Amino acid sequence: MSLTEARFHDLVDATQQTLEDVFDDSGLDIDLEISAGVLTVKFENGSQLIFSRQEPLRQLWLAAVSGGFHFDYDEESERWMCDKSEEQLGEMLERIVDQQAGVKLDFEGL
Repeated sequence: MSLTEARFHDLVDATQQTLEDVFDDSGLDIDLEISAGVLTVKFENGSQLIFSRQEPLRQLWLAAVSGGFHFDYDEESERWMCDKSEEQLGEMLERIVDQQAGVKLDFEGL
């Protein structure tokens, strides 16, 4: 069953808020910016993570140094899952943030 537009936006909003909270609580020297539904995380070393909603596809997209990733929401597990690797968003972010910023953050629940 496809997500409704309203449910999709609620899920992305909640996910972006969780991401903001994790990064705010991390103590890292980063800049967070939200504009037109796009969350950009800028690390001290100049690298970035960009989270954007793709409404027509009902996907959350992530752009990172290691590439671009597309996530579908899995209602059964209540998690965003990469459409290629089946990796959960939180697991992938733990690895990517460690690679880009050299720190381990806990993205449990994403």
